Amino acid sequence: MARKILIVDDDQKTRMLLKTYLEKNQYEVILSHNGESFLSELHLQAGQLSLVILDVMLPDTDGFALCRIVRQQSNVPIIMLTASSDETDRVVGLELGADDYIAKPYSPRELLARIKAILRRVAVEPAAAPRYYRFNGFTLDALERKVVDSDGQPLALTGLDFQLLKYFVDHPGDILDRSVLCEETRGRDAGPLDRSLDVQISRLRLRLNDDGKQPMLIKTVRGAGYVFSADVSVSHV
Repeated sequence: MARKILIVDDDQKTRMLLKTYLEKNQYEVILSHNGESFLSELHLQAGQLSLVILDVMLPDTDGFALCRIVRQQSNVPIIMLTASSDETDRVVGLELGADDYIAKPYSPRELLARIKAILRRVAVEPAAAPRYYRFNGFTLDALERKVVDSDGQPLALTGLDFQLLKYFVDHPGDILDRSVLCEETRGRDAGPLDRSLDVQISRLRLRLNDDGKQPMLIKTVRGAGYVFSADVSVSHV
């Protein structure tokens, strides 16, 4: 079954170009031209979408507002498209729960590569791998892709948040540099001015109630990267 992607962009030429290109690469594509039509399709396709692509600039709303609504309803991966060269747009999108962003102009080939990278990362873990990772009162379920606290309450994590935390619990005690973390979570290295990983780390610390000034779980190793310092136990049940 083809993976289903919902795209909202107010430019008809761009919409049709992406639809044609992605369908040639075996994806099912649903198009929306504004926020209203997007939300209607989001409701109709609930639970069936593999990925959402949001243009930041729309005639009746903006991609940030739509990103917030999607995250209230689903953990479906989100890619945001921005025409602005301002880093603020990218940071805001990531803070709201987007999994990746692409600055315009971009090529359909680049977008396809980003889509494939995200869908690989959210693929179900193989059966032979541990299902549960327990640390500091939290339990990460690798099969259902969720994390609950000591009271059994689920954490509000995006797909990118989950992928980063999963990589940390797979490598407890290891010093992980920025390039490794970016490659594992975004499929590419980060430039020297790219703050997206820092934003994501801060957001994950917040979700884990890990004090940003004196974090105990995700610690910064100056000049080297980050280390997940919690004891992690794994099991299949």
